[in-house]
Amino acid sequence: MARDIFSSIQVPQVDDRPLWDVVFAIYGYPALLLAHRLKIFPLLAQNSHTLPEICKALNIAQRPAEAILTTATALGFLSLQEGRYSLTPVSKEYLLEDSPNYFGFFWDLMIDNYQVSTYAGLEKAALTDSAQAYGGGDIFKSHEEQIELLQRFTCGMHSISMTPALVWPQVMDLSQHRMMLDIGGGSGAHSIGAALRWPDLQAYILDFSQVCEIAQNYITRYKLQDRVKTCEINIWRDQWPAADLHFFSNMFHDWLPEKCHFLMAKSFNSLESGGRIVIHEMLYNDEKTGPFAAAAFSMMMLGWTEGKQYSGQELSAMLREIGFEQIQIQKAFGYYSIVSGRKP
Repeated sequence: MARDIFSSIQVPQVDDRPLWDVVFAIYGYPALLLAHRLKIFPLLAQNSHTLPEICKALNIAQRPAEAILTTATALGFLSLQEGRYSLTPVSKEYLLEDSPNYFGFFWDLMIDNYQVSTYAGLEKAALTDSAQAYGGGDIFKSHEEQIELLQRFTCGMHSISMTPALVWPQVMDLSQHRMMLDIGGGSGAHSIGAALRWPDLQAYILDFSQVCEIAQNYITRYKLQDRVKTCEINIWRDQWPAADLHFFSNMFHDWLPEKCHFLMAKSFNSLESGGRIVIHEMLYNDEKTGPFAAAAFSMMMLGWTEGKQYSGQELSAMLREIGFEQIQIQKAFGYYSIVSGRKP
């Protein structure tokens, strides 16, 4: 039977590009991390450069430089015209450290913990169903014990939060709300974004004391000390301050459904009547066939936490079960969506 199959081999009806894409993702995308660490983007911030000029400035050979630069150009982070490389709008916006939308601290977090995303790291995470970041265990406990890890993590989270934090408050009408709790709010990016959009809104960032110290720096940077404050509490154990808006970003994907249910129930019990819960996440579609971004984010959660990404349908069902009404799912910035509900 096997001989018949091989002797009658024919051209397949589908091409093999999806398989090559897996291989090229392994080798191709890390070129952007290399470009970031080699500081190619700041080098090109002022002027375009030729390949030899870049090689001389970075003290690297032409062969690796050309491979990295071509990959960055192919993926839209650089442009090449008349032999000179220059930044594109996306690299100017997100890969220069003086930009308020700088994404680079999150890339640094990924590079510094690259063992988590290696094949060996992901295989171990999958086979043991346990996070591998920082050598394994609870990353939040590690943050409590090692302040430097906490600082780098919080800066990384700010890096990926500030831009979407400027957008979701435009998607929702928050004019009726007066006090927002940013639960597990980290750097306070989302409180800052909401306060900038809605001038009558005040916010409390609820997090560990060490995180609140970092958040204070960001609040000061945006001159919002009068309206955005920090509250040093354990969100699982301590009572939350009174508020009419509860906000969670990239929180539920840290936990399995039982803990998400606990946080939702605590929110419901803490909110006043008419208060609203807002969940900001990258969502699976309801069929769990994608999108790829949510699936890949779930793989990242496999390596870092005990959690996973959820669909809008799953989060809506949890909210409905607890008692929230007027549940809505809305697209936000980039890959993000918001799921909201109101306490009757």
